[in-house]
Amino acid sequence: MRKLIALTVFIAVMAAGAASAAPEYTIKVGSIVSETHADMLAMNKIFKPQVEELSKGKIKVELYPNAQLGGDRELCEGVQMGTIQMALPASSALAGFDKRVQVLDLPYLFTSRKTAFEALDGILGNKLNQYLLSKGFVVLGYQENGMRHVTNSKRPIKSPADLKGLKIRTMENPMHIAFFKELGANPTPMSWGELYTALQQGTVDAQENPYAMIVDGKFYEVQKYVSETGHVFSVTMLIANKKFMDKLPPDLREIIVKASHDFAVEQRKTIAGMENGFKNECIKAGMQVNPLTPEEKKPFVEATKKVYGQFEKDLGKEIMDIARKVQK
Repeated sequence: MRKLIALTVFIAVMAAGAASAAPEYTIKVGSIVSETHADMLAMNKIFKPQVEELSKGKIKVELYPNAQLGGDRELCEGVQMGTIQMALPASSALAGFDKRVQVLDLPYLFTSRKTAFEALDGILGNKLNQYLLSKGFVVLGYQENGMRHVTNSKRPIKSPADLKGLKIRTMENPMHIAFFKELGANPTPMSWGELYTALQQGTVDAQENPYAMIVDGKFYEVQKYVSETGHVFSVTMLIANKKFMDKLPPDLREIIVKASHDFAVEQRKTIAGMENGFKNECIKAGMQVNPLTPEEKKPFVEATKKVYGQFEKDLGKEIMDIARKVQK
C-alpha cells in the first residue's frame, strides 16, 4: 500500500511539473523557403533556441518552411489576422498591404549589401516600420536574399533588347511588373509554388530571383541562362502580429526582439557566405552565367528611370525623398 501511495504521489508530482513546464505561448513562423535556406538555418541556430531557452520554456517556437502555411501573400495575411504569429516574407509581398513598401523594389536603389542595410537599419527601415505598424504588423528585422538576377530558357540577357517579348514570372508586385514592361518583357505575376512547373512546361520563359532562391527552387533544372542584372536587392522581413506582441509580458517581448536582432545578424552573415556556393551550384548544374559590366548595365538603369516617375505619386513624397537620400 505504501509503495502504491508513493507511486501515486510521484506520478502526481511529475504530472504537475509537466503541466507547469507547458509553454504559455506558441509562435508559428511561416516561410516559403526550405530548411537549407539561410532563413531557416539562422532560425534553427539562433531564434528558436534563444527564445525557448531565455523564456524558460514559456514560449515554444514552431518553424514551418517550404510554404507549408502558404505563399508569401498568405503568410502576410495570416500574420495580419493572427492565425500565425510570425513570418519571413519577401518585402514585395507586403506592398499589397501598404504600397509604400514598394520603395524597396525601385530598380537599382541599392548596389551593395552595405548601403542597403545602412538604410534598412536606419532612416528608411524606421519609416517603413511605422507604416506597417498601422496595418497590424510589427517588423522585427530586415534580412536578404541577395541581388535579383534574370534566368531564362531562351538566351543570355546582355541588353534590354534581349528581354523583348520574353514571358517572365514576377511576384504580384506592381513595381516589378512596371520595371519589366519598361524593358520590353512580358511580365506574368505568379505565386512561388506555381513557378517551377510553369518554367518546366514553358508557361513562362523566365523568372528573376537571387542565387539563393534560384538554388532553393531548383530552377537550374528548368532554366539554361543566368544573367547578372542585379536590378533589385531582394529584402526579406521578419514580421509579427501586433496584437500578439502587445499581449506579451515585457520581459518575453524583449526576448523576442533581442532574438530577432541576433537572427538577422546571423542570417545576413550566412547568406553572404553561401552566395558564391549558390552560383557555383548553378554552374555545376549546367547553367550558363553571364555577368554584366557597369557599361552593360547602364541601358537597364536608363530604361527603368521612368519607373521612379510612375510611382512617385503612389509612394508619396515622404518615402521617395528618403529613397533618393539613401540611394547608392
